[in-house]
Amino acid sequence: ALVRGKLSKQNRVTLGALVVLDVHSRDVLSKLVRDNVTSDTDFQWLSQMRYYWEEGNVMTRMINSQLAYGYEYLGNSSRLVITPLTDRCYRTLFGALHLHLGGAPEGPAGTGKTETVKDLAKAVAKQCVVFNCSDGLDYIALGKFFKGLASCGAWSCFDEFNRIDLEVLSVVAQQIM
Repeated sequence: ALVRGKLSKQNRVTLGALVVLDVHSRDVLSKLVRDNVTSDTDFQWLSQMRYYWEEGNVMTRMINSQLAYGYEYLGNSSRLVITPLTDRCYRTLFGALHLHLGGAPEGPAGTGKTETVKDLAKAVAKQCVVFNCSDGLDYIALGKFFKGLASCGAWSCFDEFNRIDLEVLSVVAQQIM
């Protein structure tokens, strides 16, 4: 009755996010029970994002990877509906980030690649800056963008990365190394 009642926009967004997370948790728990998972070393359990309180800090874990919780307040926003494909993408990106690498989700336009990266960032409380690349981008602009990211510890998602000129990418690669 609460969801169907008269709610402020802020409360509706909050409840929507809670419902999405709760439904996912219910589905995960049902699958764990159905598959008779009883050990904390079972892959079905390890492959779920888990939060642990360790020595005064929150750590997020998935399979054999862990990332420190970012404690970044990201505002009141909706959450992405988590599907098996989203889970697989989370596991892959989470493992890469654990190794201090990045990821490059690939697929047709409009399939949720950017939204998946942004939602993973929300799950570990890290700011994620989406940057729409264009062919007019030069190495100076990208250098400034990277300096800003490095100074605040945010993640970035480069949309339409393939539009950046190869020459610019070459210079940026040399600057990073």
